[in-house]
Amino acid sequence: MKQGKIIILNGVSSSGKSSLSKELLKKLKRYHHFSIDEFDKIIEVMEERGIENVRLIPVNTEFLFHDNIKMFSNYGVNLIVDQILFNNETMDDLLTKLHDYPILFVGVYCSEEELDRRELQRGDRPFGQGKCQLHYVHQQSEVYDVTVNTETEPLEVCVDKIVFAVQNIDNLNGIKETYKNWVEKKSM
Repeated sequence: MKQGKIIILNGVSSSGKSSLSKELLKKLKRYHHFSIDEFDKIIEVMEERGIENVRLIPVNTEFLFHDNIKMFSNYGVNLIVDQILFNNETMDDLLTKLHDYPILFVGVYCSEEELDRRELQRGDRPFGQGKCQLHYVHQQSEVYDVTVNTETEPLEVCVDKIVFAVQNIDNLNGIKETYKNWVEKKSM
């Protein structure tokens, strides 16, 4: 069975990944949205079984999320993944598990001021969360196949850039180059 294609949208909280995903689904009919936020909700339900101070799931949520991305791809399911690679463990797990998969690696950006504005407007995130994540996200020698700025580029332009790049996904190397950089960094 041919592996499903994976679009990974990496950016800090409130950078525009979810809005991009919704619009991408309108143009990429054979893709499914898979969000770390939604996956976390599933894990929270599994953890809320009334056992105080006991963690029933003994690994980081992101590790299970990456395993599920692999599983779906192995069954031929195409995914638009909404992810925040926010620390060394998350980055290492994703790159180790998925570097050989057909991935379009997308960097999603906007300014710190816009992050603040969006967080205040949304009201469902701690203020400053996105800015805090900027200390790590996009700072790990990531090699993106496509970058978009959801503040300075109209959403439709961002979507079109990604849709155009998906047509060449089998020849893209962003995730492989990022993995190579990561391995070199770890060996130093």
